[in-house]
Amino acid sequence: MAGKWALVGALNGLIAVAAGAFGAHALKSRLDAAELATFEVGARYQMYHALALLAVSFVAANRPSTAASVAGVCFTLGIVLFSGSLYGLSLCGWRWLGPITPLGGILFLIGWAALGWSAIGGIRGGSSG
Repeated sequence: MAGKWALVGALNGLIAVAAGAFGAHALKSRLDAAELATFEVGARYQMYHALALLAVSFVAANRPSTAASVAGVCFTLGIVLFSGSLYGLSLCGWRWLGPITPLGGILFLIGWAALGWSAIGGIRGGSSG
């Protein structure tokens, strides 16, 4: 389980760095300031939660629990919904994604709570490895 979260975290870190570079270089002349800022928030939060997934990997390796798995799932889905919706809003102008962004934020909050619970020895269960 821990290896899976490390891989998901590393892949999201890679994507976040690529998105940040893309935003800083290729999009600077194509998006207005508000759209660029929205894109950058998506990339920043993707990186924060890529690092959080690496923390999930560490906790899952040392204290395997259902809570660690919940944290990993919440962070991953939160990245898709939060950062993904911000990318869609800024790049494509898809305003219908606006209401989806807070759902990703809620998943981030649940993920942090679950990670904390797991780190202090919350509910044991699930599989390790």
